[in-house]
Amino acid sequence: SYKPCKAHKPLIKSSDDAYFHLLKFFPEDTIALYETFVVGYLNRANRLIGVYELSRGGITGTVADPRLILSVALKCAATGIILAHNHPSGNLKPSDADITLTRSIKKCADFLDITLIDHLIITKNGFFSFSNEGKLS
Repeated sequence: SYKPCKAHKPLIKSSDDAYFHLLKFFPEDTIALYETFVVGYLNRANRLIGVYELSRGGITGTVADPRLILSVALKCAATGIILAHNHPSGNLKPSDADITLTRSIKKCADFLDITLIDHLIITKNGFFSFSNEGKLS
């Protein structure tokens, strides 16, 4: 059976909303120390139904396995996902690896009819949105 909690879930209308809600999963005291990758899961109404900390890595990288990301989406009946990871360096520019990973996850999610809504690169001073910059197509 499927019985989602009826408690108020945050509505994500923009990348600013996503940043506000996902930033809480990046501890302030370590956001500039090591990379963390989290995924926000949304329902059809763009309400945040859950956040999964996928991985914690080192100073220069972490692992983001598309199979794990999408297996959680299927288990919680999400119709949309928002990817987020930090750059400890403070650099908001996506790396080639970030771009390649985003394309790969988008392709896999599309196959499952799950929408990749955004991928945020987060620092303590702001964020970069793949969606805002037109890098999801």
